[in-house]
Amino acid sequence: MKETLSKKVIVSLVTLSLLLLLTAPALAATANERITSSVHVVRDMSKEEDVGAMADLVKSAKGVVIVPNYVKAAFGIGGARGEGLILRRDPATNTWFGPGFLSVTGASIGLQIGVQSTALLLVVTNQKGMDRFYGDKFKLGADIDIAAGPVGRSAGAATDVNLQASIYSYSINKGLFAGLSLSGAMMTTDHDINATYWGTSINSRDILQKKASAAGIQPLISALNDLIKRSGQ
Repeated sequence: MKETLSKKVIVSLVTLSLLLLLTAPALAATANERITSSVHVVRDMSKEEDVGAMADLVKSAKGVVIVPNYVKAAFGIGGARGEGLILRRDPATNTWFGPGFLSVTGASIGLQIGVQSTALLLVVTNQKGMDRFYGDKFKLGADIDIAAGPVGRSAGAATDVNLQASIYSYSINKGLFAGLSLSGAMMTTDHDINATYWGTSINSRDILQKKASAAGIQPLISALNDLIKRSGQ
């Protein structure tokens, strides 16, 4: 009887945690809301003293993914979900393309409890990494290599000294800025938001060939270019 009751309590708490995750107000954001929130994420990260290494990576990046709210809910077993966007970049001309919209989901098992929201920024360093975003879905760490991004004054101080990963991930939560491993998380194209934003059904490859020239995306482009100026600091 006690064992059955304990199982029911655990199941109820897990269910509650996942419901909090699924109903969090940070999710189901519109395209414009995601863009506005992404501007705040980039500006907040740019203020950090040890952002130089990330700025180095963005300066030569093929693309950037921003997930303003990656919400994790758990009671031993948990899940995570976030909604964001991707911009492709031509490093030779510092021209930005997109945005495309996407979601990221993950799962975790361990000693954990509660609900937490983290902002994410992923730096795509090579064409191999960008190619994955032309499809509909892929798993980080399985379909493409990903590593926690280096922090500090220079990307050369990274644990991954050769900086060979295709994607580096960063997070900021309550002022704490750090590299974050997202291995195992699933990236999925958000076709509905893409169609709403672009006014027609369009695939990710075509979206990421379109220059980011709309007025609404310019504040984010400016924030990213300001971040690049912190390279080497």
